[in-house]
Amino acid sequence: MKTTRRTFLKNSGAALASAALLSQMPGKLFAAGLAGEKLSFGFQVWTIRKDITSNFAETLTKMAAMGYSEVEMCSPLGYSMAGFKPLNEMSGTEMRKIIEDAGLKCSSSHFTGSELRNSLDNRIEWASQIGMKQMAQSMPSLPKNPTLDDWRKTAQELNQIGEKTKEAGIQMVYHNHHFEFEEIDGQLIYPVLLEELDPELVKMQFQVAVVNIGYQAADYFRKYPGRFISAHLADWSNEKESEVPVGQGIVDWEDLFVAAKTGGVKNYFVEMGPDTFEPSAQFLKKV
Repeated sequence: MKTTRRTFLKNSGAALASAALLSQMPGKLFAAGLAGEKLSFGFQVWTIRKDITSNFAETLTKMAAMGYSEVEMCSPLGYSMAGFKPLNEMSGTEMRKIIEDAGLKCSSSHFTGSELRNSLDNRIEWASQIGMKQMAQSMPSLPKNPTLDDWRKTAQELNQIGEKTKEAGIQMVYHNHHFEFEEIDGQLIYPVLLEELDPELVKMQFQVAVVNIGYQAADYFRKYPGRFISAHLADWSNEKESEVPVGQGIVDWEDLFVAAKTGGVKNYFVEMGPDTFEPSAQFLKKV
């Protein structure tokens, strides 16, 4: 996983007028379908990995003070080359105490395809020590220039991994990027994955950031009811041609959160640049 995978592409869609209205009145937008419910939201650590690995406890406390209640980790074993190696020196039990002392909980983490293949029992033990209910594959193991059959094979392998995590009481999850919304032989990759993945063994974590290439999370939540368990939250400004804090861009958040119920989403994690975390939390606290 590289920082550049968080770099958004230019999108020509137009929704700025409604987005501007959305950002101006967040407290009133969610009356339909969300009244009386308090949204619990978390953050993914990837974009603040330097802070997380240099001062784990302090960074978690800082994020909790913004209003976040959950943290989604990156597995220190699989992400050791990305800077997470120092966190691998503590056990899952030790990590859980630090997380909970900061006022957070950790229900999910990202794992690489290679560590799930080669160190699954170890990673299940680590996740169980922390109290996780979800293990998300963040990057599939694929050959260069994969075919649709290659994608089907990696999905079948994840089904098998999901059988083992299910035995441990943990839900296996697939996290998408922009490249699952590319075509091979005229077919979009993402629906092929949904066809191949077992709905009970592997749930989906939707990357809302693909809105910048024209794909709406709400559309997929409705089209595939019950197939999702979490979402990575991001927003996009066509005018600035860049990511912006949640609530300040083109995503129709009222529609997304209503549709998420149909999709089965239980957890929301903000994943954008560090400067977006606080304003995103301010918006989400009003939902």
